[in-house]
Amino acid sequence: MTLKLGEEYALKLSKLASGSEEIAKKSVYAGAGIVADAVKKNLTALPEERFRRLGKRELFSGLPARQKRDLEESFGITPIQIGGDGYISAKVGFDGYGSNPTKKYPKGVPNQLLARAVESGSSVRQKTPFVRPAVTAVRKKAEAEMGRVVEEEIQKTMKE
Repeated sequence: MTLKLGEEYALKLSKLASGSEEIAKKSVYAGAGIVADAVKKNLTALPEERFRRLGKRELFSGLPARQKRDLEESFGITPIQIGGDGYISAKVGFDGYGSNPTKKYPKGVPNQLLARAVESGSSVRQKTPFVRPAVTAVRKKAEAEMGRVVEEEIQKTMKE
C-alpha cells in the first residue's frame, strides 16, 4: 500500500510540474489585473481641462476630455510573455495614438507619450502622477492575489 501511495503522489507532483507554467501565467494575469484596475481608477479621476493657449509660466494641470478618453481606451494588459531568462510577465500600459492628428504627429499623439507627460510633467504640463501611486497602493494586494491563485491551482491539481 505504501508503494501505491508513493506512486500516486509522484504522479500528482509530475502533473503539477508539467502544469507549472500555466499556473504561473494565471497568477501573473491575476496580479496584473489588480494593478490595471487601480491605474484605470486613477486615470478616470484625472482632472479635465479645456485645451487653450498658455500664458507665460502657465502649465496645463489637467487633460482635455478627448485626450483623457484616448488614454482610457488605449489602456490595457499585454498578453503573457515568457522571456529568455525564464521570467513570465505581462505589461500594463498604453498603446496606439490619440484621435487628434497634429502637424508633428499626423497619426495623433502617441498615447504612451501623453501618459508619460501627465505622469512626469513636461515644459507645458504640471506633473500629475497617476500610475506610480496606483502601483504602490496595490502592490501587496496584487502579490497576495498571485499567491492565492498559485495555492488554489496547486490544491486543485493535488486533489485530482
